This record gives sequence, C-alpha cells and structure tokens, in this order.
Amino acid sequence: MADQSLTVLIGADTYPPDINGAAQFSSRLAHALADRGHTVHVMAPKQEKGATSRHTVDGIVEHRMRSHKVITHPYMRLNFPWEIYAEADRLVQEIQPDVIHIQCHYIIGRVLARIGAKRGVRVVATNHVMPENITPFLPFNERVNAVFEKISWSDMRRVLSRAAVVTTPTQIGADAMESAGKFSRPVMPVSNGIQSSDYELAPGETVEKPAGELTIFFAGRLAVEKNIDVLIEGFSRLPAELLQQTVLEVAGTGEILGELQAKAAACGVADRVRFLGYISDEELRAGYLRADVFCQPGTAELQSLVTLEAMSASKPVVLANALALPHLVDPGKNGYLFTPGDTAELAARLADVLSLPEDERKAMGECSRQMVARHAAEKTWETFESLYRSNELYDRFLTER
Repeated sequence: MADQSLTVLIGADTYPPDINGAAQFSSRLAHALADRGHTVHVMAPKQEKGATSRHTVDGIVEHRMRSHKVITHPYMRLNFPWEIYAEADRLVQEIQPDVIHIQCHYIIGRVLARIGAKRGVRVVATNHVMPENITPFLPFNERVNAVFEKISWSDMRRVLSRAAVVTTPTQIGADAMESAGKFSRPVMPVSNGIQSSDYELAPGETVEKPAGELTIFFAGRLAVEKNIDVLIEGFSRLPAELLQQTVLEVAGTGEILGELQAKAAACGVADRVRFLGYISDEELRAGYLRADVFCQPGTAELQSLVTLEAMSASKPVVLANALALPHLVDPGKNGYLFTPGDTAELAARLADVLSLPEDERKAMGECSRQMVARHAAEKTWETFESLYRSNELYDRFLTER
C-alpha cells in the first residue's frame, strides 16, 4: 500500500555533527521520513574511538560504527570495511529494513550495498560526492590524485550497480556521473529539496544591520574546493567606493581558516571580511536575511543546499559557472555566473548586483524565491518514498527522457 509505513536504513559516510551538504541532507531526510511515520535507522561513523554504539535521537536510531580519524581532515572519520562488515550484516538482519538508502559509495555505502544484495533488501543510492571532492584531502601529488579519481569513478560504477535506482541532486550531476563513470543505467536527478518557508521573513520581522552597509554572504565548509580565496580576492577588487560600504561575511569552519585570514590580510581587506565560524541554524538564517547578495565560488557542487537556502531567503546570487550551479541562475534575472577562478569577473558581477537600487535587488531576490519553488522538500520526500517501494517512478523517468 502506498501509505504503508516503511523501515528505512540510511547509510551515510558523513552525518551530523559533521558540517557539509551530504551530512545535512542525510539528517533532513531521516527527520522527514520519521515525521512521515516511517521507522528510520541511520548507520554512520562513530565520532570518537570505541566500539559501535546505538542511541536514539529525535526518534531516529543511530548506529555509530567504529571508526578512525582522518589525519588530513578536521572532523571526518573513516570506517574500515573489514572491521564493520560483519557487524553491519548483523544489524541489517536485526533491523529487517524494507529499503537501504546509501548516500555515498566509499565505505558504509559499499558495505550496505553488498549486504543489501546478499540479503535481498532493496537498495537505493544517492551520490553526493565527486572524486574531486576527496582529492584535496589526500597526501599525494596531482598525478597520483588523477589516477585516484579515475579508479574512484570505476569503483563508483561497480558499487552502485547493486542499487535498484541511482540518484543525484541535479541533472548536471547525473550527466557528469554518466559521462565519467559510464553507468549502465541512467542516473535519476532528485533534488535535495528545501523547505523555503524556513528562510522567509516572518510577518512583522525586520532585519537589523548598520545603515548603508552592504553584505556579501558565504556559508559552507572552509575547504579548498570551495574557492573562498577567490571570493576574498574578488571582493577586494570591487570599485573602491563600493568596497568601502561593503562587508564579506564567511560562515563556517574548516581546515583552511588560517590561510583565508592570511589571504584577506594580503588583499588589504582583513577589516572588511568577517569570519563568523560555526553558527547555529538560527544565525545562519539571519545571515541569509541580512545579506544583499549570496556568493558560491565552489566548483564541485552537486547542488549546493546553501545556495537554495539563500534563494529561499529571496537573495540574488553570484555563482561559479561550474557543475550544478548554473541551473540555479537565470542571468540578469536572479543573479549572475562567473568564470571559476576569474576574480576580475567575479568582482564585476558582485558590483552589478550591489550597485543596483534596493528595489531592483529585491526584485532579483524575488526571482530567486520563485525559482527555488521547484525544489520543494515535500516533492523530494514523496519521490524517495516512491523509489523505496518500486521502480515505477524510475521507469517513468526512463520513458520521459
């Protein structure tokens, strides 16, 4: 029956308190499914040394598998497949899930895909990670990293072949996967989804900020592939008069904070770049609302939840013309794209938005808000519920391609 509750096991190599898009999506999915009446289990790395543990958070049963610290990353933990396979197999037999939904093919996803195939459990796979997201954290040179990426694509194709359906957040991401990985079946785009109302101004709510001050906002991990150094340099190249009335707010934590602070100093804008560090969901929402433009300079985004959140807050956007970001921009209507790494072009596009009269910036933001409607979270949760039960929706996708 379509309305029958399911037991869902989500396999995630990264999960809160980790701070990244894949972790946030996995958490939002788990909570949404629980709210919709399903029994939800999550298998994810343990955040500290020790044996596998189990605890319930917000009605979701978390199975935290024994893990090891990744020395090149500030918080990521690594599971060894040979350490967790037998335990994961026992848990699957105990839980008896109707479906296993893996979020990545590397470790936990690999283990659960194999177990699902062995135990006759339906597997749905969503890919949030490109191999290019991983190589900045490997202690190798570019040549070795290129070999790793090639092997990783081949490995992804092999592991995800065990899934009944493979999805990724955008069509651009699906095209990239099929091109690089040569998947035997088409990859289905399913948006990460966004609850836009969470980021709207409430009736009577106002935004407090210094009079005359303009704000560029970025939120995300402070990691190499996010290209925040490009944003800082582009910001520093704004016309002098505009720069004097503009601040850049950078929300998030990560391994390159010191490098970014040094970059701001070298560009002469240390006094105008505010590193906010880790901020709560409430503070993040406030950051979107006080911004005049949101900028995402990253080049490895399969969708960019933070951009969807900023658009939900009715903000213009300036985004790198890379991977999945272009489908979030209608140039000149809700923002602009810029060539990745081109700081002069980035400065020009930021200036195009910031120099507009306030009412015209608001009109661009309203366009963003209208565009994000097609990423409504409710549609995403309904899509996955359908995919958990059968291939009917996937077959329809194949027919309509």
